Amino acid sequence: MSSDLLTKRRFLPYFITQFLGAFNDNIFKNTLLLFVAFAASNTLPVSSNTFINLAAGLFILPFFLFSAAAGVLADRYEKSKLIRIIKLAEVIIMLLAVIGFLYQSYLTLLILLFLMGTQSAFFGPVKYALLPQHLKEKELVSGNALVETGTFLAILLGTIVAGFIAESEHATTLAATMVVLFSVLGFMASRFIPNAPTESSQHDFCWQPIKQTKQTFIIAKQDSHIYLSIIAISWFWFLGACYLTQFPNFTKVHLLGNQTGVSLLLTLFSVGIAVGSLLCAKLSNQQVRLSLVIWGGILISIFSFLLGATTPAFIAPSNSLWEFISNPSLWLVFASLFGLGVSGGLFIVPLYTQMQVLAQPHQRAQVIAANNIYNAIFMVGSAVISIICLSLLHLSIPNFFELLALFNALVILLIYRKIKH
Repeated sequence: MSSDLLTKRRFLPYFITQFLGAFNDNIFKNTLLLFVAFAASNTLPVSSNTFINLAAGLFILPFFLFSAAAGVLADRYEKSKLIRIIKLAEVIIMLLAVIGFLYQSYLTLLILLFLMGTQSAFFGPVKYALLPQHLKEKELVSGNALVETGTFLAILLGTIVAGFIAESEHATTLAATMVVLFSVLGFMASRFIPNAPTESSQHDFCWQPIKQTKQTFIIAKQDSHIYLSIIAISWFWFLGACYLTQFPNFTKVHLLGNQTGVSLLLTLFSVGIAVGSLLCAKLSNQQVRLSLVIWGGILISIFSFLLGATTPAFIAPSNSLWEFISNPSLWLVFASLFGLGVSGGLFIVPLYTQMQVLAQPHQRAQVIAANNIYNAIFMVGSAVISIICLSLLHLSIPNFFELLALFNALVILLIYRKIKH
């Protein structure tokens, strides 16, 4: 049972640490973006639109710059100590964020957002590479299912809490307090993670970002099954970024809802992924079953197409969350979005598990670092494709969702052929 792991010291402190990390990331990032969206123009170093796009770029940039080095470090040094150092860095960054929030220094907060991205880039490889050392092989599917569940629920809760913070009377003080509190709690949880000794014979670390990145890509491509997992996981993040980015305009333009409607869509998608991840652990019987990847992928295409096809052409505006939820013409949209999330959970968990199982122990973190770099590339690609389809080709968002269903069907066909070979 997945829930049994939450009673084990070899998993629970790790789970709490990674949950609080994702939660705090999203509180900080989304609170900052909400402050910027409603800030007076003369308080910002650039326009709000430029700032928001710059913020998105600065958060993802460290994954290109530092993931390879992070993978080398995680493979060469004891992982629980490395996690504690990374979490301590988060505490220091959040203490600096207190100054940024209280003095409304948006340039400072922008720099700190880059540093938080850097901290996340270093945490990613050690986060996934540690799991196979603390869990038995038959527990890995359940462990990964819980990690994905925790991550998406943390993203959801962090986004919702950021909204409450931004609307509160003492927003800047509350934001400063919350980000420091949760970073400290995350650091405290990390102190209870059991040791995970290095399985590499090399211990000297030299900062060689270009060489390390090339070597990381070479390691990832050594095993075709690992490389397939990396590309498939990156495709999932491509799709996820496409959907999540469009939720605000999709809600406003096509569903005639407000900000609470956006939160509902995010909730349905995130909870769906959590349910799908736990369902995957149940259906897999503690084994890596790539058939679930194929079925999850097929269902992603079906629900993505339905999400676009069931969007009503004409609808009355919703002035409250209750009006939005109780509108029968939107129920198929809600069901499709939830189904899309469940399908994503079924798709992603076996891929992460296979990547961990097949990677050589002394190179596991570097494989995960390669995965993180590919994820970042695909997520940037999602922004480019969205701009081309929506701005240049003038597709509607529902039509874009239908197009993504077609793209995904082709990708799943390719994955199926690769698995069969």
